[in-house]
Amino acid sequence: MPDLTLFLGGDVMTGRGVDAILPSPGPPELREPAVREARGYVELARAASGPVPLPAPPAWPWGDALRLLDELRPDARLVNLETAVTGRGQHAPAKAIHYRMHPANLACLTAARLDVCALANNHSLDFGPVGLADTLDALAAAGIATAGAGRDETSAWQPARVPLGPGRDLLVWSVAAPSSGVPPTWAAAAGAPGVAYLPEVSVASADALAGRIAAVAGPGDRVLVSVHWGTNWGYAVPPAHVDFAHRLVDAGVDVVHGHSSHHPRPVEVYHDRLVLYGCGDLVDDYEGIGGREAYRPELRLLWLPTLDAATGALRRLRAAPVRMRRMRLERAAPDEARWLAGVLGGFGPPFAPGFAVDGDGLLTLRPR
Repeated sequence: MPDLTLFLGGDVMTGRGVDAILPSPGPPELREPAVREARGYVELARAASGPVPLPAPPAWPWGDALRLLDELRPDARLVNLETAVTGRGQHAPAKAIHYRMHPANLACLTAARLDVCALANNHSLDFGPVGLADTLDALAAAGIATAGAGRDETSAWQPARVPLGPGRDLLVWSVAAPSSGVPPTWAAAAGAPGVAYLPEVSVASADALAGRIAAVAGPGDRVLVSVHWGTNWGYAVPPAHVDFAHRLVDAGVDVVHGHSSHHPRPVEVYHDRLVLYGCGDLVDDYEGIGGREAYRPELRLLWLPTLDAATGALRRLRAAPVRMRRMRLERAAPDEARWLAGVLGGFGPPFAPGFAVDGDGLLTLRPR
């Protein structure tokens, strides 16, 4: 049975400033104290890096990442989409930041040939149930599977399926924790739309999720859990996150795909299974916003684990380094790749012992 290579991306935020540069931008007004109109974020990027085309072609934000993915040929592509795909709805109350991309700009997502968008996060209901319904409809019409949000509790907790061959699927569950800013009122319920919400990150919540997985997964399926958790900044991984991930792996999960932090967090290989505690941002409009330069948030990673398709064990982990410039991803420079490798290898046990930069400029996990 051939190996299985995945592309795992962190947070993709194609709303606000990104939507503003695309051919069919939606309503531009914002409810933020500092920036009141979406093009304000475009101006920040221009001031930092230079001209940004208006309008930009739909594939513009992905830039060099599209060529990298074509070269590396992953079998399945998954990101955390932190943007409602809608031109309707009301701004969710008591939230400072709202993201939406107009459905007419959906080609920005299809350009990356995504298979699955995880939706259990703190922006899927930024424009209420109407915005969520539009998002689900738009992604379904584009042939992109979704997990983690739905029109009721049952659909929110159903996995997305990516066919791998006869009798074999990649099953993707998407869940969100309160530590990432998800309001408890966004939890999907019987007859009520929302997200697959974890009231806490704990061994007990991992066991409950493992029970859902066991009821669905077949013997030939591979299983990935995409989890939105933790704070935006900082490298510390709470012990509860480690315990949660370990419990899922012990129950048969092959990959834990964590996100929410704006920069990459530690990586762990536990019982030959991959745990990404924080993938970092991938596509956003943060360019030109100062104050967190020590984290170098302009640097991003396309995560590319290769699994044994029969067992789910991690065979190889590569990550393609890119950087955001002019609201477009481009290949990272060699010194930028080395900086990322140094950060990811500097956390100590139980995390990954180190990364090397190979001849193609990719980060590769060093064996223990």
